[in-house]
Order: sequence, then structure tokens, then C-alpha cells
Amino acid sequence: MERDAYIGLMSGTSMDGIDAALVSLSDQSVNLHATCTLPYPNELRQRLDRVSKNHGTPDEIGELDHLLGRLFGEAAKCVLEKGNFAAEDVAAIGSHGQTVRHQPKSQAPFSMQLGDPNLIVERTGIATVADFRRRDMAAGGQGAPLVPAFHRAFFGKAGRDRCIVNVGGIANFSWLPGDAPDEASGFDTGPGNALMDAWCLHHTGRHFDENGRWAAEGTINQALLSDMLSDGYFSQPSPKSTGKEKFNLKWVETVLARHKEVLPADVQRTLLELTVMTIAQQLPQSPDMHIYLCGGGVNNTQLFNELVRACAPRPVHSTEELGLDPQWVEATAFAWLARQTMLRQPGNLPKVTGAVGNRVLGAVYWP
Repeated sequence: MERDAYIGLMSGTSMDGIDAALVSLSDQSVNLHATCTLPYPNELRQRLDRVSKNHGTPDEIGELDHLLGRLFGEAAKCVLEKGNFAAEDVAAIGSHGQTVRHQPKSQAPFSMQLGDPNLIVERTGIATVADFRRRDMAAGGQGAPLVPAFHRAFFGKAGRDRCIVNVGGIANFSWLPGDAPDEASGFDTGPGNALMDAWCLHHTGRHFDENGRWAAEGTINQALLSDMLSDGYFSQPSPKSTGKEKFNLKWVETVLARHKEVLPADVQRTLLELTVMTIAQQLPQSPDMHIYLCGGGVNNTQLFNELVRACAPRPVHSTEELGLDPQWVEATAFAWLARQTMLRQPGNLPKVTGAVGNRVLGAVYWP
């Protein structure tokens, strides 16, 4: 009997920890058995942040690759134990790794994810698929976003226009037209939580603004918002992808230097509005579209409510209404991508990434 259980391991641009999901997958269904979140220790987060800013040495990058490989392995073991599954019950693990640098438009394009998959295999005894992005990039794509293929497979529905919006450190969306499933598309819209998190940490010492409470104390500074919205990335045509290489604290401070004496809480509220507007303004214009949110941003009440306002009259929901908890969509997506690889099926959408064609993604590390 073919094994249909897979583990997906995901750590996003927020660099806050690892999400692991143990799922059973068929061509059209997902059954979530167990989940686990493994937060990063503060020292590890700080080291990852330094490396992502090009301050790491080869020694440090190698050490982090090893440390993260061990942690990703522990996250996989955690969901095995919680789900009461044995290693032999699982067909494969899909590990996204931790992105520390994403440069899809440089003269020599690359995307670097750390978290040695050899260590995951050694710790679990399960075949592990990793390095998903570079095969797409070798074919001329940007290697991101990769989750729209999963969104199309599991959230697309004939006769229903849907848009899946993932608000992680960076925000992206998948457009799923109900009358043309082959026309699914999407791209990174820009900052999700990344700028709000960076500003909050800089001014309060907290890694994120819980429920957007600090932002709610502030007022949108329209001049600052307009200046931020003028960044060329937002008007750039797709395919496009971005990361904290561009949208980081230095970016905020560079723009803020042109706007004197803006209160910190007002900056936070303006950054929240920037996320809202850059998502809402770049979504498809279908009047019948339903919008479904996933990712860590769903837990920010202020952000969720402002997205509801900005996207009206089109309704905004959580992916919970489509049968998958918004916290676990991305981890599940990488379980599905691992399945695609093991079945030798493509995992990219060329219309999304810009690749010249469909490609089987990732490398398989065998036990």
C-alpha cells in the first residue's frame, strides 16, 4: 500500500522558528494529523539576522546550516511523536529550510536556504526533499513564491474566484480563477510582517506587535505612507519576489529620514497600512472574488480588520473556512511539494515564478 503521509517543515522570512505539519495527502485532500512549532533561541535569531544582512563568514554560515539541520530534524521528530507515527509510516519530509538570502534578479541569481537535510535524514530515518527553489531558478524562474501550486491543487474550485493571501514576513498571493484553473498566478506583494516586526523590535524590544495593539495607538502618516508606496517594487510587473534583503529596518530608516519627527507608534501604524495597501492594490480586480488569509499575519487582529476594510466589498476569510488552519498552510505546502518530487511531478507554476517551464523541484536525500 502506498504511504500517503508526509511531513512539511517551514521557516519563513520572520525567522522566528520552525513549523512542522504531519499530513496525509491525496490528489485532492489534506488530512492534518499533528503539528509542532519549534521557536528559535534568541541567539540563533540574532545570528541568522546578521547572516541575512551579508555579515556572516563562511564558518558562521556552515555552523548555522548544521545547527538548523539539527533543529529541523527535531521538529520532524516532534510531529512524529505527537501524531503517534513511526518513521516507516511517512513517505518523505519536505524541508524548506531557512532563507537567509534571496537574490533572484542579480547577475548570478540565487536563493540560499540553510538547514542541512543530511542531518534531518540521520535524525529521522525518513527520505527528505530539500533545496526546492534552485531548480526553478535554473530554468529562469525566481524560485518564489512556490506555494501557489499547492493553493491551486487544494483551494481552487470550479466556478469560484478565490485569492489566497499569505501574510508572513513577506506577503504573497495566489489568484485562482474559477473558470480557468490553468490561469492561476501570483507573486510577492512586498512586506507582510517583516517591517512591523523590525520596527517593533527596534523600539520596544518585542519581536512582534501582538494583535497590532501598538499600531492601534498610532495614526497613519499620509506623507510617509505615500513615500513608501512610491518604491518601484510595488509597481513592478510580475513575476516578482522579494525578501528582507530589501524590506528591512534600513529601508524604513532611509525613507523615514525624509520625514522628521514622526512618532514611533505612528510609524508602526503606517507600516501596517503599507502592508494592507500593497496587498489590496495588487490583488486581481474580480468583483466576485473571495479572499482567504493564511500565515502569521492572520493573528494580528488590527491587520486582519484593516485588510477587511481595504478589500471591501470582496469578503475576506481565513483559510480555516476552506478546511486548513491558516497557521499550517505553508508547512503543508512543503509536504505536498515533497510528494510532488517523490512522484516526479512538477512543483512550480511557470506563470508565477517566470521559469521557462514546469520542473520537478528539490533534491532527495535518502536514509
